[in-house]
Amino acid sequence: MARRRRTQKVDEAYEFEVYPPGTLSLHDVNLTIRVKGDEDYEEELKRRQREVFGLQVKMFQAGQRAIFVFEGWDAAGKGGCIKRLTGEMDPRGYKVWPIGPPDEESRRHHYLWRFWNRLPGRGEVAVFDRSWYGRVLVERVERIATKAEWKRAYDEINAFERTLTSDGVQVRKFFLHIDRKTQLERFKARETDRFKSYKIGPDDWRNRRRWKDYAAAIDDMLDRTHRPDAPWVLVSANDKHHARLEVLRVCADVMASTLEGSR
Repeated sequence: MARRRRTQKVDEAYEFEVYPPGTLSLHDVNLTIRVKGDEDYEEELKRRQREVFGLQVKMFQAGQRAIFVFEGWDAAGKGGCIKRLTGEMDPRGYKVWPIGPPDEESRRHHYLWRFWNRLPGRGEVAVFDRSWYGRVLVERVERIATKAEWKRAYDEINAFERTLTSDGVQVRKFFLHIDRKTQLERFKARETDRFKSYKIGPDDWRNRRRWKDYAAAIDDMLDRTHRPDAPWVLVSANDKHHARLEVLRVCADVMASTLEGSR
């Protein structure tokens, strides 16, 4: 049963709020959800893509902005969801930012520095394929960041996102959740597919061995950064079709509510 949501003040200086710990957890995700019928899926996909396109045009005309952040397990389907989300969008009104390890220039600055010039302008949608949450996920688990650094990062990220939402930017953050069995099947499928083999490497297998460490980091991230103005959306992604439709549905709802609020 979903926990009743309440808000609490956690930092008077930045005045951001978070939901109570335990409001969202990986354990609450129903990974058995499936979309039945390929034809029904394709029809629903096209319908939702057309809906998103229409809303994107209106967002552009109204000068409204949105950020959609995608995090998730390796092979959870982030790229596929982003591809379907943007499939019918006008390329003049959105940007997709694939985020990898920081380059030498970025390492000379605060870890949030490299994201500032990737934020959306008026009328734009920015999509992040991984994001600033790497600080409290991979950098925490792999000990790239010190304990003091990643613990401090929760408040830094909340303040960063609060700066955006206070300026009128809509922020939604997706975490695509799959189970270990599904991940293993997808890893093996990638290794044997010459068109997808580039997607799998030693880092993926190493991360898989640390599944429990990552799961703990993810639940901590949800506890500390799930906020009313920039909430997380946990997506059941064992079934790729369901995940794609769910992402499109949520993004359409966000864009529609943004336009409604601007009237």
